[in-house]
Amino acid sequence: MKELIEYIAKSITNLPDEVAVTEETDERGIVLKLQVADEDKGRVIGKQGRVAEAMRTLIRVKAAKQGTKSTLEIL
Repeated sequence: MKELIEYIAKSITNLPDEVAVTEETDERGIVLKLQVADEDKGRVIGKQGRVAEAMRTLIRVKAAKQGTKSTLEIL
């Protein structure tokens, strides 16, 4: 899942070298934290949050296939 989010974020940002994804596990399941440059946050979130919601949907589906839960936090 980490690689998927990293690939999507690097594809849509102007500064792909500043994209960082960390993966943590806690009681909620897998938590992915996406960090991008300040000027790229708007691109990652998208109009009305559509891009961010699409990424969250993708990782939720992938996590469901693995039998766990996942969330995406954009820092």
